[in-house]
Amino acid sequence: MSMAGNLRKVKDLSRVGGLRKVARLAQRRPRVDLSHPARSPLGSSVVNCVTYRDGIRVPGCGDLVDTVERVRKTGDGFVWLGLHEPTDDEFAGIAELFDLHPLAVEDAVEAHQRPKLERYGETLFAVFKTVCYVEHEELTATSEVVDTGEIMVFLGQDFVITVRHGRHGSLGPLREELESEPRQLAKGPATVLHAIADHVVDEYLNVTDAVQSDIDQVETDVFTENGARADPGRIYQLKRELLELKRAVVPLARPVEDLATRPIRVVDPEIQAYFRDVLDHLTRAREQIASFDELLNSILQAHLAQVTVAQNSDMRKITAWAAIVAVPTMVCGVYGMNFKHMPELEWRYGYPLVIGVISIACLALYRGFRRNGWL
Repeated sequence: MSMAGNLRKVKDLSRVGGLRKVARLAQRRPRVDLSHPARSPLGSSVVNCVTYRDGIRVPGCGDLVDTVERVRKTGDGFVWLGLHEPTDDEFAGIAELFDLHPLAVEDAVEAHQRPKLERYGETLFAVFKTVCYVEHEELTATSEVVDTGEIMVFLGQDFVITVRHGRHGSLGPLREELESEPRQLAKGPATVLHAIADHVVDEYLNVTDAVQSDIDQVETDVFTENGARADPGRIYQLKRELLELKRAVVPLARPVEDLATRPIRVVDPEIQAYFRDVLDHLTRAREQIASFDELLNSILQAHLAQVTVAQNSDMRKITAWAAIVAVPTMVCGVYGMNFKHMPELEWRYGYPLVIGVISIACLALYRGFRRNGWL
């Protein structure tokens, strides 16, 4: 039985000794790195559990409770526990072991939170919205452009707990990148928080670059010769997806600014300097999204204007042809009243004369409308 499976049972244990017994059972099976976009194939929410000392990964997680107690006793190193969409039962024992606040635990389990930064005693709780660009061959009125998820981070003096929600945003590659720089990782759990924030914000920039390509394509289609016939549903869909991206990016500005400027006990001042760089990237992403929103509004207004112009052009053509048709209709209507005494009824050249007059009048009207751009 895996450590992940055993942790589900900790809610039934009333003492830490019981939790220690559950954690020891994890040693019967080799640890498996389950860092990937989907849920664990073992049917558990636990993705990984790693201990770091002096920035170097300690082989094996061993007894979770013993490891945490040893780290706290020596003040050396920290534990990084990664979870993916845990349930209340799976998270209960972990919350008890690390003394996590119930409100933060509830937010981490339920998800669907706004990006934020909260402090509960000695623990820092941060929420990040992750985004992913959804590839598509052609943008339609129903295309999904942006997919969102969440990463919650519990940060203490000697632990980091990451809770991930969604189909993307795996932290496996990020963990490997951090492990390749032990000097940076040795600065403590705040390094992990910065790496996650930097990773999330960089992904914002990647998504905005991809969305810009879709906007450019829509803009090109709208301003072509037949732009009035372009599907406005694509523009509305892009605006909806851009709104989803905006909800992830804009609220994160205040938490990142706090991490970069305000003194926080669990965040080393040296790490705060790195958060300023994250804030710069986040500002760039916010500005891009704001410009995209304005550009889409302009494209939509231009499209509506093109539709109006096309409708006016059609109405002018219809009016012109109606005026041309009105001439023979009027003449034929007059001579169709069947009065006995009418001029030219008995005249030999009356019929050719009337046809000639109708033809000349229609031709004159056609040339006049053509010259004025109505036809």
